[in-house]
Amino acid sequence: MNSLWWLALPVLLLPIWWHRKKSEQTRALPLATARFVPRVEPNQVRVWRWVDVVLLIVRCLLLAAVIAWLADPVLPWRPDSVVVAKGTDAGWTDKQITAAGLKEAQRIELPAAQVLDWLLSHEREWRPHSRVLVLGDVPMPASEPKFSRRFELHTVSAPREAVVRHVAIVSARAQEWRRLFDALDGGDRYVIDAEAGSKADLVIWDVPQAPAASLHAPLWWVADTSAFPELRDAKQVDGMRYADSAHGRLWSDAAWPPKDPDSARRLFADWQRLHYEPVPYTTPSYSTAASRVWQSGEAEGELRTMLAWLIVGLFALERILAHARRR
Repeated sequence: MNSLWWLALPVLLLPIWWHRKKSEQTRALPLATARFVPRVEPNQVRVWRWVDVVLLIVRCLLLAAVIAWLADPVLPWRPDSVVVAKGTDAGWTDKQITAAGLKEAQRIELPAAQVLDWLLSHEREWRPHSRVLVLGDVPMPASEPKFSRRFELHTVSAPREAVVRHVAIVSARAQEWRRLFDALDGGDRYVIDAEAGSKADLVIWDVPQAPAASLHAPLWWVADTSAFPELRDAKQVDGMRYADSAHGRLWSDAAWPPKDPDSARRLFADWQRLHYEPVPYTTPSYSTAASRVWQSGEAEGELRTMLAWLIVGLFALERILAHARRR
């Protein structure tokens, strides 16, 4: 749809017409010695000075650049390509490339989270008959992207790296809190610290004394609310109060520490679901279908940025020449 802007090229005739209409009028003054000479009206003579020709060329180039910027031209130049997500197993990648017959194709390595967005913004750069193979653990987007050309996605789920989380327990019932973490058998590893420090991902505060002003942590589980005035009028959801403070995000529940497995499981599930970003699913392997429907959010070509700077430069030059013409 952007290509329809090329139909506006006849607008380039406007500067030419405008410059031809410009005329210079001879200045006439009455003279005492010419009292008896017949009166002659002054003539208007069209004069094209060299600076006018340069100004005309600059204005035509400026209009052409604006039309090209609106049309958003893209020159297809990319050959057969293989887009590989970083961290993908090299042996598996070579097998997929060999099976697809793309050993001589150009390889492009990108972060896994940026692969689909990058394809959307660069899809018009490939030649019409070029093949594009995408390999790796590509996260599944919230909605299926619409491409204007065909891509082949061969994905594989990479093993998730174990995360070490530091938990500081400040409580007279420290043993009860420790039992909650000892029962966990997931991939993450929890390190119990005797004192809260800068590495703490979670601080369990179960004493009436207020923490030091310099103590900060992303999340606090507060069993004794007397240490945090922010929790007095805090909002409540499903029996749990939450508030933000200078120390970090605060959670509090009168029933803590949990007394049964279901309560402990629910608390840990809320912690993972509400405090940390969800682990993305891997996009299933499939071949995208080419969509010919123009989308309002269609990505811009790289030439558009260059044309924008060209328009700024031509506009500045046009203003300089126009000012010099009036002098």
